Amino acid sequence: MVRGHAEALMPLVARVLKSGKVDFSDIDRIAVTVGPGSFTGLRVGISAARGLALASGKPAVSVTTLAAYAAPHLDADDTLPVVAAVDARHEHVYLQVFGPAGRSLVPPRLSSLREALRVCTSGAPRVVGTAANLIACAWPSGERKPSGVDPRAAPDIEWVARLGAAAEDTGAPPTPLYLRAPDAQPQDAAQLPRR
Repeated sequence: MVRGHAEALMPLVARVLKSGKVDFSDIDRIAVTVGPGSFTGLRVGISAARGLALASGKPAVSVTTLAAYAAPHLDADDTLPVVAAVDARHEHVYLQVFGPAGRSLVPPRLSSLREALRVCTSGAPRVVGTAANLIACAWPSGERKPSGVDPRAAPDIEWVARLGAAAEDTGAPPTPLYLRAPDAQPQDAAQLPRR
């Protein structure tokens, strides 16, 4: 969504609960993706998850967006590497590379497209996420092509739930995984003097 995240989220939660015939009291824990991703989307989603956890007295757990993208591919075949990548704009991607058994080979990072290609071109990985096509189209001609490209716009919610069910409850509230500074900057010139 470009706008209206906060206004749309809670009615959506209510509709999902109603369509699943689930009472709010039936929920055991709240799982939320913590990024990397849109600053606004992350803030709204994490705030809602923390609020729901507080209201219900149930734990809220974090799932990274990159792990949620990779999970179904690792479940299908955990012998091939998976590159989870989110378009960070301006020829940059948020990236994580998973190897055999889901082991993180390259931790979550912000990379230029060139750097991303350098770290993910070995082993004919599967590439998934909003930057999958960007990476696949820029793939070096001398390298083995990706064994699969899945350019889905968002992680599968079932896998967010599965990862959330398996996540350790640390007792700490979810916090955003920001891999870069925000684009928005304070407007110092417009500040009013304090009395």
